[in-house]
Amino acid sequence: MDKKKITVFTPCFNEQGNVAELIERVKNIFETLPQYNYEHIFIDNASTDSTLKILKEKASLYSNIKIIVNERNFGHVRSPYHGLMQCMGDAVITLVADFQDPPELIPKFLEKWEEGYKIVAGVKTQSEENFLMFGIRKNFYKLLSRISEDKQINNFTGFGLYDQKFLSIVRKLDDPYPYFRGMVTDFGFDIYEFEYIQPQRASGKTKNNFFTLYDIAMLGFTNHSKLPLRLSAFIGFTSAILSFITALCYLVYKLVYWENFQVGMAPLVIGVFFFSSVQLFFIGIIGEYIGAIHTQVRKRPLVIEKERVNFN
Repeated sequence: MDKKKITVFTPCFNEQGNVAELIERVKNIFETLPQYNYEHIFIDNASTDSTLKILKEKASLYSNIKIIVNERNFGHVRSPYHGLMQCMGDAVITLVADFQDPPELIPKFLEKWEEGYKIVAGVKTQSEENFLMFGIRKNFYKLLSRISEDKQINNFTGFGLYDQKFLSIVRKLDDPYPYFRGMVTDFGFDIYEFEYIQPQRASGKTKNNFFTLYDIAMLGFTNHSKLPLRLSAFIGFTSAILSFITALCYLVYKLVYWENFQVGMAPLVIGVFFFSSVQLFFIGIIGEYIGAIHTQVRKRPLVIEKERVNFN
């Protein structure tokens, strides 16, 4: 009987302190799982340190270590998604390079897959990272889950196992800038939510910053909810009614106290600043949706590959 093939997938950028150890730890884990064949695919997003050199050294020793090298840095969304679409194992397990996705959970993910679950989602209940960042992310997931038109998995970053049947459907979407963690619940597959405590980054500095986190947040909102757009209409309508009522009250008060009542500049200035800020906020929201549409219609490739190593 042929062994099932498992693909472990790791996107990386400037992870020279982590990739060699990750390869060895994954290798040691699969030595305890002789019922599977496995490959470990890395997509290098144009690293500027020794990451690619280390990967190629390992690939020369192990033929099941495969590398996709990008021509340039294509960002934190497009590069991982492109690499994931190249994974052809019966099941694909995603692991980040910094060990915040514990490789030791691989056997447990595979157990749930063998039980029939097409997706095993790693859900972090606690984190050893900065408590403030964990709290911000946790509240973002809660907010997205509440306003989303589809069911979302709270505290899920993409770490998990995906059956090839699920990935084959995702490939047909041809999305140039996808929100992958939101796709997981779209197609009705059986999902097992596996809870774990997220460890600290092993080496190096995180590549996430305010702009990358904001990008992910807006991507989630624009892909899975129309509420911000509808909210702008509701608030605009409500503000118009309040403005009319306020104006009517001022008119009545002025007519009653014609000689003594002075309106002054304060209400005018406050009103102008308030309504201007509301308008600018929702123009920004509408701009995010227009930007998402613009990205979709351009249909640019996810990445341009420079080379592949150990792909037959």
